[in-house]
Order: sequence, then C-alpha cells, then structure tokens
Amino acid sequence: MKTRCFDEVQVGDALPELAIPITTTLVVGGALASRDYTPVHHDKAAAQAQGMSDVFMNILTTNGLVGRYVTDWAGPDALVRNVAIKLGAPNLPGDTMKMAGSVKSKDEARGEVVVEVAGKNGWGNHVTGTIRVALPRPQAAGARSSEGSAR
Repeated sequence: MKTRCFDEVQVGDALPELAIPITTTLVVGGALASRDYTPVHHDKAAAQAQGMSDVFMNILTTNGLVGRYVTDWAGPDALVRNVAIKLGAPNLPGDTMKMAGSVKSKDEARGEVVVEVAGKNGWGNHVTGTIRVALPRPQAAGARSSEGSAR
C-alpha cells in the first residue's frame, strides 16, 4: 500500500466512496472490542425498550471506521493528528453506511491536510466530521540521511 505524499494532494480531492454493510456482528463486535457493555449495543430487547428496532452502533466503532476510511486513503506512513466527529442517525443492522470525503484544507507549514468525511445510511448522516492528517513529503536525493555511510 502506498502512502500519499503531501505535495500530491490538493484541496477538493475526493476520497473514494467506501460502502460498509452494517451487520449485527459488526455492531456487537465493535461494542465488545471497545469494552462498551451498554446493553443497547448487544441486546436487541434492551435496544427495543429504548425505542430502537435493533441494536445500534456505538461511537467508538464509528470512530474506528472513520479512522480506517481516512488511513486507507492516506496510507501507512500517514499520521492522524486529530479526529472531530459528530453522530447523527443510528447505524442499524441491515443498512449500509457509505463513507465519502474530500480534502478540505492544507497546512503547508505542518505538512497536514484536513479531510472532511460523512458516513450516510438509509436514515441520513450517521457521522460527519473532520480528520487532520500529517502526510510525508518526499525527500530530495541530496537531503536523505546518510545512515549507511558510517559503516
């Protein structure tokens, strides 16, 4: 997998859409993996007692999916500096969340970009937010470290 370089990314660049099927396994597994034992995330009857039709995704799972979406685009050498997300409509089993995003801004001095994301399902926006990501800059041939020259 290739990491995107700061200089090859432009404001307005769109990230490829990612469709994530929402399954009971994803909802329950994400809640348990993030140690969120709130019954509405793993017990259908508890969720129904709260007015929902089924278990629903917790924010920690959503945060992980947003991070995955952006880092899959940015690559393994990118560094996530900040995540600011807001939940909207619930993610319920049987639906699909479609992640979309674009580069909102670039900070030349820091080598960072801000990516604006939205994850929509059949109810509307499940998640919206921004993720600040540091991207590497390619080193010029003469500027590379001489780690092997002192042998």
